[in-house]
Amino acid sequence: MVKNDKPTIFLVSDGRAETAARVLQAAAVQFEGEQYRVERRRDIRTPEAVQRVVNEAEKVGAIIFFTLVGKETRKVMHQAMGRNMEIIDLLGPVITALHSRFQRAPGEVPGLLYTLERDHYDRMTAFDYVLTHDDGQRIHELSKADVVLTGVSRSSKSSTCFYLAFQGVRAANVPLVPGMEPPRQLLRLSPNRVIGLRINVQRLLRVREARMSDLGKDADQGYVDQRTVAAEVNHVNRLMDRQRWKTVDVSYLAVEEIARQVLHLRWPAGRR
Repeated sequence: MVKNDKPTIFLVSDGRAETAARVLQAAAVQFEGEQYRVERRRDIRTPEAVQRVVNEAEKVGAIIFFTLVGKETRKVMHQAMGRNMEIIDLLGPVITALHSRFQRAPGEVPGLLYTLERDHYDRMTAFDYVLTHDDGQRIHELSKADVVLTGVSRSSKSSTCFYLAFQGVRAANVPLVPGMEPPRQLLRLSPNRVIGLRINVQRLLRVREARMSDLGKDADQGYVDQRTVAAEVNHVNRLMDRQRWKTVDVSYLAVEEIARQVLHLRWPAGRR
């Protein structure tokens, strides 16, 4: 055994060793000023891999903190506890207590906590992106979006983006305004990253009229004029065709249905 002046701690996990790192950090604050070296051994999912890590730790006189959940890998690590080295099972007492309480075996799914936390982080990041890129805001950052929705006013762009954020999708939306050229940043995007939201004239009129009524305001003449709205819809539809954007007819779809179609069009083989 070769011992270093600075103690070495191995964090061993069948995931990313984040849980072990947090436990170590929480305990180490009680020993302020002490120096130690941390080595992570991630994705340890076979008995052979466990044995290699144990041998490696023994050579340098390291302490092992492990958060393995697989039955076979935990068995090998527990067998190694009989050797002249310190091995700490961080999850064992908790798993045992829960097993006793719930009367069922644990799922043995490596990296499950990390997956849950990563999904939560993705959703929070997506919400932040949607909030700061709603209705054409920060147009210079469109390239960072997972998907960009575009269409006329009141075509469910914003609500769909927020629904997509629940799926961890960073969605921006850009309105197509009558009499104004579309932003060049939008037109420069690869067509497969932009989804156009189409809506028929009668449905759009009803949505806009209801919106103005809710706000207690009188709409501009063109905003709810049938001929003007028809010209606006036709212009936008021609633009979508010219840009070769995939589109969803949102006229009579609920937001979750629109989002489902957007996800399918953007990632036909499923998101990775």
